[in-house]
This record gives sequence, C-alpha cells and structure tokens, in this order.
Amino acid sequence: MEEGQRLTIPHGARELERVTVDDYNAELRDENGFVGDRASRRAFRAIVEDLRQRLREVAKDPLGDRPGEELTKQVLDDVLAEGEPEAAGLIHGAIEDFTAELVTVIEELLGLPSWRDVQRIVVGGGLRGSRVGELVIGGASVRLKAGGRKLDVQPIHSDPDEAGLIGAVHLATDGVLGGHDGILAVDIGGSNVRAGVVGLVPRRNGRPPKGAVRELELWRYADEETRPTREETVEQIAGMLRRLAQSAQRHGLELAPFIGVACPGIINTNGRIERGAQNLPGDWESPDFDLPARLAELGPRFGEAPPLVVLHNDAVVQGLSELPFLGDVLHWGALTIGTGLGNAAFTNRAQPGEAPIEQS
Repeated sequence: MEEGQRLTIPHGARELERVTVDDYNAELRDENGFVGDRASRRAFRAIVEDLRQRLREVAKDPLGDRPGEELTKQVLDDVLAEGEPEAAGLIHGAIEDFTAELVTVIEELLGLPSWRDVQRIVVGGGLRGSRVGELVIGGASVRLKAGGRKLDVQPIHSDPDEAGLIGAVHLATDGVLGGHDGILAVDIGGSNVRAGVVGLVPRRNGRPPKGAVRELELWRYADEETRPTREETVEQIAGMLRRLAQSAQRHGLELAPFIGVACPGIINTNGRIERGAQNLPGDWESPDFDLPARLAELGPRFGEAPPLVVLHNDAVVQGLSELPFLGDVLHWGALTIGTGLGNAAFTNRAQPGEAPIEQS
C-alpha cells in the first residue's frame, strides 16, 4: 500500500466510497436527559424489573426469584416460547413498552434534517440477536407505518456479533483491499470487545463487496473481577489482533495491511474520540490518547510496516455491513441497541458508470 493511499482514509470519515455519512451519534435530549437512553438494553431491563416489582405488590412474580442480571436474552426467549402464560405475558408487556420508547426515539431522529428523508432503518446491536429484539423491531415498524410513516424498520442482515466487524470492510478503499483475501477488524463495546478476520467476497455487477467473518475472538471484559484499565484493554485488543493475523497466515489468507476499528462516540479525523465513550473502561476521550496509533504500534506487522488503522463510530460501522442489501434506497439509517443506543444516517452514492440512485 502506498503512502498516498494511507492519507485518503481519515478517521471518522463522512465521505466513503459507497456512502455519505450524513450524521451519527445524534445526541437528542429532553427534560429527562438523553432520549436515546430510553431505547437501550439497560432501559429494556429496567422496564422488565419495574413490571416485576409492580406485580410483587399484589401477587407472585411470574419470573420467580431469579435476579434481573440472570435474565439473559436466551432466558427471555425461552420464557416467550415455552414459559407459563403470565411469565410470557410479562415479557410481552415489556416488549410493548420498550417498542413505544423506540418509536419515540425514531420519531425524534426523523425530525432531524439529516434523517428526514430516511426510507429504511436497519437495527443491530446486542438486543437484535434475540427473539425479543426481533419483536421490538417488527413492532416498531408496524407502529410507524400505522402512524403514516412510509418507512421500513428491519433487523440487520448479519449476525449482530459480526456486523460491527463486517462493516469495517467499507471503511477501506478498493485500492487498499485490492489483491487481498481479508482484513482485521475490531468492535469495541460497552461490555465486550470482538476482533476478527473478515474475508472478502469480491463485488459483482458493481455491488459493494461482502465480508464474512472467518475467525472471531470475544473478550467480555465486563465479566472480569477487576475492570481493566484503558491501557490493559488496548494491550488485550492488540494481542487478539496478533493472534488472528498469525492464524490467518497459517490458513493461507493474505490480509490487507489494514485494521478497521468500531468504537462508540464522535471520532475526529485525527483518530481521537471526542465524546461518547463514557461506557468504556478508563478515559478514552483524553486528548493525549491516540487509539489508532497505539494499535498500530502494538498490533501485528505486515512486512516491516505497521498496518493502517482506521477508527469510526460503531453504529456507522454496523450500518455499513448492510451496504450489499441497500441498492434500492437512497437514504437510510442504522440503530444499534446495546449498552447504549447508537445511530447513524447515510446517503448511498452512485458509482462511476452507475445510474443515479432515485429517492422512491
């Protein structure tokens, strides 16, 4: 990769090869604080616990004495599918309440100039990877259409554990990816870190290239007895990347000298996290902290040179994983429902030789 190519990929870029990032990390507020906080995984659990508490005042809790932290996505899905009627009804009630909150957030976003023309919203994040999440997404789509919105809300196509890695392919240029079999990618969340080898499936008929996770490492730092420091977290991520690069080499995969990193918050073009990283361990918003430089220093080498590390917002990167499926719309958005609520709005860009994309 030539040095000139390195300079064409700023961190937090608004203009990418296939899309313009119109907005991301929109911080909507009302008298109660951040509107997005009402549609996070934490908010859903709070709704469940509030319903349980109100039931305990007059009757038995249909979910028993199980602590809230033990109500995993799988447990809730099992209750929906096979639980006693009252227990399943409690979860359905929480889904209804949470769906209403999500619709409120979406309506607020659609009031922003950058979101006004959005035709489709794709939803990723941890909650999407459950039947509960699918019902929330479907319910939000129905409510918005019933309210007169010509808008589709649908689950992101990729596994939510992989979307934040796959989307990193679209942070790179064709010049960086050309002649290689894949890239390394990292998705840093509020409770865990995922790193993976993303294999490239060549584009056909002018469509964006698809990515597929060939190997994945997961570190749930929230489960550690002691919360790691920022530097310990960075060193752990670098170690994950080195192991993945070695594995790719053993399997005969030629990786591009590029690492795409998804991270919460507003990302400056110099690679600093301006704000929005409060859920990460330590101070990631310090002006002296340069995450891309640290990963380039500690991560795998490609020959004698360090890799090009490009950092962008996690909702943007998850949204980019949908590019191969969005050739029929011009304006679209992405939401990630996890520790917090991430958001991004996009406009597809016609490529040389392609007809302009029309707004339907």
